[in-house]
Amino acid sequence: MNRRHIPRRRILKAGLYGSTLLALPSLAAVMNARGFTHGVASGEPDSGSVLLWTRYVSDSETRLRVEIATDTLFTRVVAASEALATPERDFTARTVMTGLAPGRWYFYRFIAPDGRTSQVGRTRTLPVGETSRFGLGLMSCSNLGFGWFNAYAHACERSDLDIIVHVGDYIYEYPQGSYPDAKAIVPGRVLDPAGELLTVSDYHLRYACYRADPDLQRMHQVYPVVSQWDDHELANDAWRGGAENHQAAREGDWEQRKAAALRAYRDWMPVSDDLWKSYQIGNLVTLFKLETRIAGRNEPLDLARFIGGRRDVEQALVEFRDGPLADPARSILGAEQERWLENGLRASTKQGTRWQVLAQQIIMGAVRVPPGVSRWIPADAAEFVRKRAQVAEISAKLQLPYNLDSWDGYPAARARLLRAAQRTAANLVVLAGDSHNAWGHNLSIDGKPAGVEFATHSVTSPGFESLLSGIAPADLAAALRKANPELAFSDTSQRGYTSLQFTPDAVTGRFHFLRTIRERNTAMNGERRLSAQRGEQLLREI
Repeated sequence: MNRRHIPRRRILKAGLYGSTLLALPSLAAVMNARGFTHGVASGEPDSGSVLLWTRYVSDSETRLRVEIATDTLFTRVVAASEALATPERDFTARTVMTGLAPGRWYFYRFIAPDGRTSQVGRTRTLPVGETSRFGLGLMSCSNLGFGWFNAYAHACERSDLDIIVHVGDYIYEYPQGSYPDAKAIVPGRVLDPAGELLTVSDYHLRYACYRADPDLQRMHQVYPVVSQWDDHELANDAWRGGAENHQAAREGDWEQRKAAALRAYRDWMPVSDDLWKSYQIGNLVTLFKLETRIAGRNEPLDLARFIGGRRDVEQALVEFRDGPLADPARSILGAEQERWLENGLRASTKQGTRWQVLAQQIIMGAVRVPPGVSRWIPADAAEFVRKRAQVAEISAKLQLPYNLDSWDGYPAARARLLRAAQRTAANLVVLAGDSHNAWGHNLSIDGKPAGVEFATHSVTSPGFESLLSGIAPADLAAALRKANPELAFSDTSQRGYTSLQFTPDAVTGRFHFLRTIRERNTAMNGERRLSAQRGEQLLREI
């Protein structure tokens, strides 16, 4: 593995890390700025190339020079290119730099026609051949209104990460005062635009608002980011034909809204146009980035709609379990992506890659609520919340899951994926987000192990602690473990992120818990570690 360590003092000297104590510019100042307004970013790393991104606001399109070098002073420029910032793409610009050496760090910058330069960014290429270690940070669910992005800031203080993997809910589409409501919003975390996102302009503005956050900017500045959307980059509980949070009667055509959301995502994120993609990290990891939302997903099942008006709720649930939920035709990836993934898993194991890793949005492990959940709902909770908890309890007795928007709502599709992993002899590691809570799962099918899962908790979005305040988090975690035999670990009340270290023999995940998100502070409240040995497909807490 051709790795060169970039000393932290070198990065500090280059100004790549800013102090969390610096005064922040106002949102209005950032949103109305001209020139280089939102820092730099990189993504789509390969062994010899990387995609570079910036935003440059002017009166018209602007051609920028791009340089990438092995040193922060750019005395050793190894490649140069051009990138065009256009009004049509919200003045964002990108280029793919090629001809780079594998497995090393680089520095890059954009230069305007008048000589002004962007921030200096740091990126890296993926290694080839024998690779002894690789580290990644796993992020998900960063609702700006609920707090500060301290998870991003903490990840930037580390020296053991090579890339960041963001598995979605990078932004949220809700209007100001909706989620969070006025009581829960953290002072100073103001959204632009204030209304719900429907048009390209709306989504562009929301990305610009989020990317005004200094810690989010810094994460993009110092790491290449492999990213995929989840539902909130479009609308809550999105699927290929619509979304729970889209009402055509007042919000227009879903396909138009979806196209607007995807265009804005591709303008503002350092990503290619590929719906799904794989990344080869030496002989150590094949990282498969999946798309579980809008390409092949059938509509999530609505349990309330199915049992509505039925006197015998339990019988209705049995019919639901054995009928719609078990339907073998239901898909989450779509047939094309399923074939691509199985072929990719087979090719990866055949060439001797140690780990096959799925970077995808939603929890794959089964989660059923424990008995007594309805008693833990606070007295002032809305009536619909209380009723949902009661139905969830009955459902759990019948081995039904609580979250039908996750893989639990598509059991046949999950079974096909896990059997594919078994057929190809994959050392499967699943990465997930979406739930806001932290999970470690041992995955199995047909009574045989199939892989392990690290599902990260959220950067800021609230977890079960916001609903189940009538039970201590540690007691809830214990109850969940008892109700779900494949669950190796859970934390339902803390925010942060997860880091993973891969070696030829083991994968170790560390769940990092922040002390607070209500102020800008990277102090931590501890961590939990889970590890799995290659070939065992079993998580152990260490």
